Amino acid sequence: MLDNVAADPLRTHKKIPKVIETEILKALSFYPELQQTPIEFVFKQKIKKSVMLAQPDFKALLKGKRAYKIKISALFRLTHTAIPIHQIPKDIMIGWLGHELGHIMDYESRSISGMISFGLGYLFSTQYIRQAERVADTFAVNHGLGSYILQTKNFILHHAELPQKYKDKIARLYLSPDDIVEQVRLLEEKI
Repeated sequence: MLDNVAADPLRTHKKIPKVIETEILKALSFYPELQQTPIEFVFKQKIKKSVMLAQPDFKALLKGKRAYKIKISALFRLTHTAIPIHQIPKDIMIGWLGHELGHIMDYESRSISGMISFGLGYLFSTQYIRQAERVADTFAVNHGLGSYILQTKNFILHHAELPQKYKDKIARLYLSPDDIVEQVRLLEEKI
């Protein structure tokens, strides 16, 4: 893991597993606002109902500081098998990480009480989850990750060996590929 490496500002205050370092640094490059933000990227053996999960570091919050963890499932679980997560295509990984960094952008705009409200809403309201996931996708698209987000959504929705229940969840809660294409088009019109 690397932390606070002066030669590359993208690494500042970051803990990055070597095996997906390239993908993490690429995703971070789209979010210059997060350069000074402490983020730890950690592998977990199992994350309930998710492949990745961005969360505030609650110990830091209690001290009045901001820090985050992006938990990454060590295995990409398919219907009948699993592969190490670092073996999924690089652009898909960048899109997934870009989405999680979108959550961190959302968290950064919230007060501590707003973070608590967010957590409670996310725990108890499907509508709130839907809104939060769409906000994260929108942050990613607005930061230039539209093509990566689109590839990631298509990868998930059309992967033959992913459980249908997971695909249905993604289709129900996240921006659709068509929504992402439209957001990218509108963004390009502004330029």
